[in-house]
Amino acid sequence: MPAPGSRPVPVDDPRRRIPRTDHLLAEPAVAAASRSLGDRVVRGIVRGVQDRARREEIPPEQVLDEVLAALGDRPAASLRPVLNATGVIVHTNLGRAPLSGAARTAIAEATGYTDVEFDLATGARSRRGAGARAALLAACPAAEDALIVNNGAAALVLATTALAGTGEVVISRGELIEIGAGFRLPDLIASTGAVLREVGTTNRTHLEDYTAALGPTTGCVLRIHTSNYRVIGFTSAVPIAQLAPATREAGIPLLADLGSGLLAPEPLLPDEPDATTALESGADLVIASGDKLLGGPQAGILLGRSPVIARLARHPLARALRADKLALAALEATLSGPTPPVLASLRIDPEALRERTSALAERIGGEIIPHDGRVGGGGGAEVPLSGWAIALPAELAPLLRTGTPAVVGTVRDGSCLLDLRCIPESEDDALAAAVHSAAARSAAAAEGGTARDH
Repeated sequence: MPAPGSRPVPVDDPRRRIPRTDHLLAEPAVAAASRSLGDRVVRGIVRGVQDRARREEIPPEQVLDEVLAALGDRPAASLRPVLNATGVIVHTNLGRAPLSGAARTAIAEATGYTDVEFDLATGARSRRGAGARAALLAACPAAEDALIVNNGAAALVLATTALAGTGEVVISRGELIEIGAGFRLPDLIASTGAVLREVGTTNRTHLEDYTAALGPTTGCVLRIHTSNYRVIGFTSAVPIAQLAPATREAGIPLLADLGSGLLAPEPLLPDEPDATTALESGADLVIASGDKLLGGPQAGILLGRSPVIARLARHPLARALRADKLALAALEATLSGPTPPVLASLRIDPEALRERTSALAERIGGEIIPHDGRVGGGGGAEVPLSGWAIALPAELAPLLRTGTPAVVGTVRDGSCLLDLRCIPESEDDALAAAVHSAAARSAAAAEGGTARDH
């Protein structure tokens, strides 16, 4: 019976031939898609195609084909893989660190039930993420203990909340930094209820500035690495080794937020701080990100003295900020496995990169030019990484970004520059095919425009 107020569909109306929803859902290919994409998503696609047929945009006999086409083009998630041809290794807008093969395998194996908090030998509950913690301590022996949360900002929130509470966090005015998207670390710290006690000036802070600020209301002293900019000229800062004796005598924890995630010194980045050096210099706690120079998944890493880590782990906020099993698995595999892609891109041989770039340039018809890569993600500020790029016409840039695979390069001085530093050599054929496809689309568009002009 038709709905009240609706007009009955005539017997000879072609819309009566539109396949029913249950019939479409019973088609083997559609049923298979429901198992991978979910029933709600597939039903939405089916109804959308049926609506097109009701509006007579497509004939009823074409409904099934349109549904199958829509399902075939529909990925499980909206995120698309990208070939990073910018030369920026830790590219925040492209997901920061690409994971190693070992880390990807570990994630796949951890997607089901795992022993993340379970001792299979005893059948009792165990410490969460014990394997990842052990891998961190093996990679950074200077740390007595470790704790893993879901990102670097969470690590800083937990540390200041647990150690300072509503007390004071002593910090140099030269380290009140703002990072990407207008995110200001002082605002983050203040949001915990702690009071910022600023010392020194923008360009110069001395040891006596810190010691004069220490008192009964001091919760901790915080050093933040100014990772994404430099202050040069008439400047001074207090090294951790000089500050640590004063904070240790006062019984106040000294925190070092390193940001970039280096666990040990990196010869190619001599000015980049690392966790081992900071801890050996006297820091009680070091904070780092897992998805930057460490080359792993998004994670906040806390390394330091056992009493400090234990204090953080006991805080109620630690549970709200804890890392999930997939991040723990990927982090452990990153630390225990082969060199991750981030470090491989950083340490790439410039001559080998030149030869590879030249060979690909011949295949796609571009010009090879010198091009400096960058660490990115706030690491290695202003440190150029000598390399090469292929210069192509700038109009190819949007076509490459929207092609398959998506290729993101750099548009500069009227050219689209493709830097191979961050692209695995195994993807060179895919990159060449993407460039040829973009060039063909560009040529077709130009011919179409010429034809219309005439």
